[in-house]
Amino acid sequence: MNDNSLWSRIWMIWKREFRNLTSRPLYLFGMVIAPLFTVFFFLTLMGDGLPTGLPIAVVDLDNSTTSRKLVRQLDAFKQTEVVMRACNFSEARQAMQEGKVYGIYLIPKDMGKDVMANRQPKVSFYLNNSYLVAGSLLYRDLKTISVLGSAAVGREFRKAKGQSERQAMIDLQPIAVDAHLLGNPLANYSVYLCNTILPGVYNILIMLLTIYAMGSELKKNTSHSLLRISQGNLFLGLLSKLAPHALIYFLVITAIDVILYCYLGYPCKSGLLSMLAASYMLVLASMAMSIFLFGLFPVMRLSMSCASLISVVSLSISGFSFPVTEMHYLMKTWSNVFPLRHFFLIYVDQALSGLGFAYTWPSYLALTLFLFLPLFVMPRLKMIYENFKYVP
Repeated sequence: MNDNSLWSRIWMIWKREFRNLTSRPLYLFGMVIAPLFTVFFFLTLMGDGLPTGLPIAVVDLDNSTTSRKLVRQLDAFKQTEVVMRACNFSEARQAMQEGKVYGIYLIPKDMGKDVMANRQPKVSFYLNNSYLVAGSLLYRDLKTISVLGSAAVGREFRKAKGQSERQAMIDLQPIAVDAHLLGNPLANYSVYLCNTILPGVYNILIMLLTIYAMGSELKKNTSHSLLRISQGNLFLGLLSKLAPHALIYFLVITAIDVILYCYLGYPCKSGLLSMLAASYMLVLASMAMSIFLFGLFPVMRLSMSCASLISVVSLSISGFSFPVTEMHYLMKTWSNVFPLRHFFLIYVDQALSGLGFAYTWPSYLALTLFLFLPLFVMPRLKMIYENFKYVP
């Protein structure tokens, strides 16, 4: 086999595959339009970083100067908006059941008098935790305003007894906390989620389209043509066939990374090139796993179903939605069979923590190991491509 013969066969397979890519709109939609639409959707959905103006109802049974001031301060919070001032708790509860508000802030009767008499009034709040993010943010705001309101009252009470402003604050807060958020100092949900969700969604599309491309050879009875051009070398044939796919995936995921880290300025302490390397490894690992699944289940519907299940589960088990360290030990082990898990570890270590390759090489090694999966099913795939005949 000489070099000219080898490159001519590769070039023939490339031209053959480019014709397939340009003749089927499905490829254009799945490779380019769908991922870019996903980027636009998620970045627009979480454009402010955090949900704002979450509606709550206030039941002010005291209606004193102190309670009205407390409600004004609560309404001034960015995440919270007082949209309803109910006369009683039943009215507010009905509004929550109808989905008009996500929380209820209940101020008891005679709260102002209890405060001035140095008694301990109890402020209650109720949250609809069916909406996890909204419920968590409202809980933080309602708890904060209750603590701040209590501190403000305590400060005024101590000042009335003759203490200075400084001494009153020392009594209320003996230890001052200076907190610094690392990696995502603005607590931006878009930074927290989009850097893994967007590659994760693209991972799903890559796996489905790769299996579709291989299954189409069987469905259209063109597998023998691929073997003939590659002179029976199926590894060379698949490598040449999927190379144009990988090139398109590289271009699209490069655009996604540029949008995230250059245009939007998301944290990327180790530089854009390091995240591009991780993204390219994710693409190749996803394609390799797709070949492996199709070799195990050479029926397009079945292998695509398995790929869908694996790639969707990887979004939950990769660690960005729930810490893997807190999962059952079986789930911890199972999480390592998903390429997205290792990509997430690289993202955390490189983009957020700024660690070098000396710390992230195990994750790169894991993604590299995925590339050897097709070798285990290549003999089976060759037998299928040689003997399979599609009957409509």
